[in-house]
Amino acid sequence: VQLQASGGGLVQAGDSLRLSCAASGRAVRNYIMAWFRQVPGKEREFLAAVGRGGSATDYADSVKGRFTISRDNAKNTVYIQVNNLKPEDTATYYCGASTVVWSSRGDPLQYRSWGQGTLVTVSA
Repeated sequence: VQLQASGGGLVQAGDSLRLSCAASGRAVRNYIMAWFRQVPGKEREFLAAVGRGGSATDYADSVKGRFTISRDNAKNTVYIQVNNLKPEDTATYYCGASTVVWSSRGDPLQYRSWGQGTLVTVSA
């Protein structure tokens, strides 16, 4: 599956964005989908995951209550709504697709397909 992330940009603290991850090649319903982010020199950080059916979700503690992941299997797209952005949220955001079990959702090594990333920059 090929993934294309979009929706990033330069925003101010407190703003919101909706990032999109459009899939092609295979149906996204076959995958656990997740969002991660990464800053230079640091490891890729898990943010949120959504199960194949869309009902199961999980979030990193650092974004719980501010970020919401969702999927539209009919559009073959996964989203993450990011609210009340903070300067420390500045990073490149990546979507990933995994075929492994739900218990491994937070491990970036379990994701075989990645989008190219979309940069989010939050100014104070």
